[in-house]
Amino acid sequence: MRVLVIGSGGREHALVWKLAQSKKVDKLYCAPGNPGTALLAENVPLDPENINGLLHLVRQKKIDFTVVGPEDPLSMGIVDQFVERRLAVFGPTQRAARLESSKVFTRKLCRQHAIPSAEFGIFTDPEAVRKYVRENGLPAVVKADGLAKGKGVYVCRTPEDVNQAIDDIMIKKIFGDAGNDVVVEEFLVGEEASILAFTDGRNIYPMESAQDHKPVFDKDLGPNTGGMGACSPAPVITPDLATEIERDILVPVVHAMNTEECPYQGVLYAGLMITRSGPRVLEFNVRFGDPEAQPILTRLQSDLLDVLVAVTQGELDRVKLEWDRRPAVCVVMASGGYPGDYSKGKEITGLDEAAKLDDVVVFHAGTTEKDGRFFTRGGRVLGVTALGDTVQAAQERAYEAVRLIHFEGAHYRTDIGSKAVGR
Repeated sequence: MRVLVIGSGGREHALVWKLAQSKKVDKLYCAPGNPGTALLAENVPLDPENINGLLHLVRQKKIDFTVVGPEDPLSMGIVDQFVERRLAVFGPTQRAARLESSKVFTRKLCRQHAIPSAEFGIFTDPEAVRKYVRENGLPAVVKADGLAKGKGVYVCRTPEDVNQAIDDIMIKKIFGDAGNDVVVEEFLVGEEASILAFTDGRNIYPMESAQDHKPVFDKDLGPNTGGMGACSPAPVITPDLATEIERDILVPVVHAMNTEECPYQGVLYAGLMITRSGPRVLEFNVRFGDPEAQPILTRLQSDLLDVLVAVTQGELDRVKLEWDRRPAVCVVMASGGYPGDYSKGKEITGLDEAAKLDDVVVFHAGTTEKDGRFFTRGGRVLGVTALGDTVQAAQERAYEAVRLIHFEGAHYRTDIGSKAVGR
């Protein structure tokens, strides 16, 4: 089969890396890809939101199957346009993608179908936000309704924090139309974890658990980012808890989407807070998480293409997921200043040395290549991922690789996986 992966980040490099292992893949393309995907696939310089260009590419190259990585083209309806033309594509429709593209839709859905999540209010007026917070108390979580690259979430502990969130989202509109509506949520206390599952709209097949690390600094300090690293599994998700999550969250939300007449096919990502009262939904995403995809796909032993095709054909019950029992840890190396302003074009060295370590894969995200040399291009630059017999061993191996890689201003957390080690 000729397969196209859409996207350019670490998630897409991980998808290409895993799909390249399938004996059923004859040719891989990635649009637009990055220097890491270029080692395994033919990169095509097309923006993921250029849906007409991607449709033309699929026809021109006679591509048999397309995998959509990022959330933006999904929210724009890329899957609908492919399906209308009878082109095989993996991902949810535009209506189903509202689970991620609209927090208002998701919160209302959870309330209507009794899916455990935080209490919330929805607002379009800044003063109404302040009034709600005064009446319900701090801390509180203020979120832009729409897509904001993982950065439209503000944990507010003081009135000044609330004012900052309102100023950014509603006044300055730094997230554009994503901030037309604001959701204010109850602050949940516990430990975060992620459960990703494949679903064809009828069958649900959970993957191994993972734990993202969103704040930019150690000990979960500083502003949220797109993700500074992840580990899999997340020991906080015990077998009993995994069963509860599937029963009380995954099954009800898939059923709810069918009830809403927007059946869900693809990867369903549940970002959870494990509280004393049980798991609560923080968010749903409609694609592989980034960086969660890196440790999860590193552990997946099954043919990924078989699974993705089965989802699109409504035959998920015919495949079996097999996993490397060893844990994996992914450490994101970011540009200095991220998630704020950062410089680009810093040369990256040590990639070959890191790749020579056993059970280590360095996934490219924000990189560029010129004359065989690699340079920084984005905020999150690399996802250094390692397997180990224990979480601690995987953690040590990942940081061993990180220490071999250098670029000016490189920043990374030093505690990715430490919660899991502690358990």
